[in-house]
Amino acid sequence: MNKMLKCKIHRAIVTDADLHYEGSITIDRSLMDMAGIQPFEMVSVLNINNGERIETYAMPGETGSGEICMNGAAARRFMPGDLVIILATVWLPEEESGEHHPRIIRVDERNRPMTS
Repeated sequence: MNKMLKCKIHRAIVTDADLHYEGSITIDRSLMDMAGIQPFEMVSVLNINNGERIETYAMPGETGSGEICMNGAAARRFMPGDLVIILATVWLPEEESGEHHPRIIRVDERNRPMTS
């Protein structure tokens, strides 16, 4: 088995940070759907601004809102305006790994999907 990149939302901008929420990352539901991230799926979040990396679970936000909200303890390490990469991984048998292509969703400055 090989651990492969399943999908990523590339260079999203954190829109909010809520220290007092129980934990997780809230992501615009349309971005989750495009990437193939399921509610409560474990994701890694990489902060381009300061190098922080966390693992948490994804919660769907309002469709089309552009929301990327860091909740709970992560709110101390990710601030509104930070650029992030959100990614999920999948385990695949070695014979399927060579044919695997992850979904890559690039977003603009308002966290809207970009075409090409």
